[in-house]
Amino acid sequence: MNEIATQLYLISPPDVGGDFPQRLERALVAGKGLVTAFQFRVKGLDQHEAAALAEPLQAICAAHDVAFIVNDSVALAKRLGADGVHLGQGDGDPREARAELGPDAQIGVTCHASRHLAMDAGEAGADYVAFGAFFDSSTKDKGDAERPEPELIKFWANLFEIPCVAIGGITPQNCGPLVAAGADFLAVSGAVWNSDEAAAIKAFSDAMQRGAAVADRD
Repeated sequence: MNEIATQLYLISPPDVGGDFPQRLERALVAGKGLVTAFQFRVKGLDQHEAAALAEPLQAICAAHDVAFIVNDSVALAKRLGADGVHLGQGDGDPREARAELGPDAQIGVTCHASRHLAMDAGEAGADYVAFGAFFDSSTKDKGDAERPEPELIKFWANLFEIPCVAIGGITPQNCGPLVAAGADFLAVSGAVWNSDEAAAIKAFSDAMQRGAAVADRD
């Protein structure tokens, strides 16, 4: 059996209330050893409301040794003592986030399909860069951004030590080329939360195993 170097980075759905904490628990149990990060991505709430929703999810992640990353908001990440923050291109400078959150925080930066943005992020101290959207996505607005290709992942993985995350519409059916190209993480949301969590994680594991086998042959 081929070792899967790629890991899963779960991104929350828009609604994290109700039974979502139980769903997250099931996903992390099913993804033990495969899911290593969870991003809290909730829009349109004030910081107090967001913190109230985040705290039980953060505790679940901590119990499973899964990094809890806050999307966009350095202030919320600091308030929660989160493991890190993910910054879009308009969400602030990684250097400033580092100053606020400390040396141990994991700071990621969205880089779309741009090698230049990724290299700038690396120079600014980012712990990982995210490329995408690779496919149509309900959570990642493509807008006018260029659609990246798996070759961008291969380029980055061959030249840089900073991990890269592939994001945007990724499913068990289309993730193979990204795994084979050398993505360190697959950021996934709808493909997990719009179905049975455990079954979806198992499907990703199988598909990623096949992608790793292709990489071994290349």
